[in-house]
Formats: sequence, C-alpha cells, structure tokens
Amino acid sequence: MVALGGNALLRDNQKGTIDEQEQNTTDTLENLIFLIREGYDLVITHGNGPQVGNILMRNDAGEAVYGIPQMPLDICVADSQGGIGYMIERMLRNVLFKHGIEREVVTLVTMILVGEADPAFEKPSKRVGKTYDSEEAGRISAEKGWIFKEDKKRAGGFRRVVPSPEPLEIINERVVEDLARKGTIVVAAGGGGVPVYRDSEGRVRPSESVIDKDLASALLGARIGANEFYILTDVPFVYINYNTPLQEMKEFLDYKDTMTYLEQGMFGEGDMAPKIRACLQFIKSGGEKSVITEAFKLEDRSYGTKITMEYDK
Repeated sequence: MVALGGNALLRDNQKGTIDEQEQNTTDTLENLIFLIREGYDLVITHGNGPQVGNILMRNDAGEAVYGIPQMPLDICVADSQGGIGYMIERMLRNVLFKHGIEREVVTLVTMILVGEADPAFEKPSKRVGKTYDSEEAGRISAEKGWIFKEDKKRAGGFRRVVPSPEPLEIINERVVEDLARKGTIVVAAGGGGVPVYRDSEGRVRPSESVIDKDLASALLGARIGANEFYILTDVPFVYINYNTPLQEMKEFLDYKDTMTYLEQGMFGEGDMAPKIRACLQFIKSGGEKSVITEAFKLEDRSYGTKITMEYDK
C-alpha cells in the first residue's frame, strides 16, 4: 500500500494547474519504480483536499452564476477520485513505458462504509469548501442546514464543517485484492473513499462526510492482506517534540513506543497524528511494517521512519 500525500500532487507554493500536478505526480511515481522492479504488487491511494475544495467552489460559482444545482459532497469526492485517479494512471503508464515495464494499471472509484451512528456525526470538525462571511454563512445554514465554524486562517470568515467518521469496510475490497494479486497496479480509495452507509433495508446510501485518507488506506491494506504500508508526505522522518529544542528524529519505532508517544501528544493532531494512527492500525491488523517518509526519498532506504510491532533495540 502506498498512500500519496497532498504534496505528491500539488505543492503549497503552486497555483494548481494541470501541468504542475502532472509533473508532481510523475516525479513522485518515479520513486515507485524500484518497488515494481523488486516484484511488489502495488495499491496506490491519494489525497484530494485541494482538488475537492476546488470542486466545491465551482459548485458555488455554478449555482450563483448559472443556477446549476449544487452536487452533494459524495458526488464531489467521487468526481475528485475519478479525475485524480485518471491523472495518476496516465502518468504511471508513461513512467512504466519509459522504464520498459509492462504492467496493467486501473483506477477504481471506491466507496467506503461508515457507521450511521458514528460519534463523529455529533461533532462535525472537518472544514471543507470556500470561506464565507458571517452573513453568507448564516443564510446558507438556514437554507441548507450546513454547519459552519470560524476559519482558522481568515479572521471573520466561516467554513462549512462535516463529520469525519471512522472507515469500517471497503465496498469493493475483493476486487482490489484480486486485481493486485494478479499484478495489476490499482489506484483506489482516493481522498479517503466516498463515504456511504447501509440503511435499515441494507441499501447503500451517501454520507455527507469525509474520511481520513490515511486511515482508509490502512484499512484497505489490512483488508487485502498487504505486507507493507508507505505514507509519502512532505517530511523525511517522524519527530517527537517537533519544532522544539527537544526535537528528536525517530528512524525506527515499535508499536508500544509509538502508542506512548501518541498518547503523550508528541504528534500534531492536524498533521502527523492521523498518519501515526493509520500506521498503528495497519500494524495491529497484521501488517509487517509501516513507513512514513518524504515523497521523493522513498527509494533511498536511509530515509523514512519505519514502524513495526517490535524491533531489535
């Protein structure tokens, strides 16, 4: 399992043009070639934060300018899965061709089951979409029932918040596993997957929520029996006491020590903590190791924090 972080597709200092995203994606995928040459079967997941945010803003603009009805969040997530997955698949096919490697690649729009009674639905916390002023937020909340919280980055601004429930089941996990074990490189569970739930009659229904992509990736990896889980992000190592005089790099971690550091608040909740939880979940579910490293350092084995159940200290 390889989870591509946001910087693998789009950098903070970029506008987000398709040329920029395609080049970033190509550069990142070049780092996976050594895994393929070593005989790994790959399942690739990815983030969608900036892209789905843009889709939501296009929704707003389309409604305001042309009266086009807005699409719900699940459709927007599915849209981003298709678009980003297509880009990854096309760039990967070109990278494989460059290196003379013949492998099939396929992108799957992936639904992920969440619990209708998940406690997260009582406390929406994930900010999505554009920033509104207080008057606009109040009007939209009255019209659509959306919940808003103050924007952390813009004083006086408000953004919609939605729940972020725990992923429980990957709807098409058997398809993913079957394809991967036959050698097909599968792009799946993009943006954490499209959240859905089953109603009282067993029908699949959309959920107005978002799922953490790393937790979804870890769950998918565990459900298909993956051996290793790589999270590619914008830092080469995991640190404790990050950005303090006591900062310490951790190259090797075991499950017990990592859990202790997590409980002590050593990892930022808006940054590294979700990744650490995903790695621990994967290891607890039977995975051999998890690795967190910079997107462009994967091939260099001297980089990256390795997390296993136990290690020889």
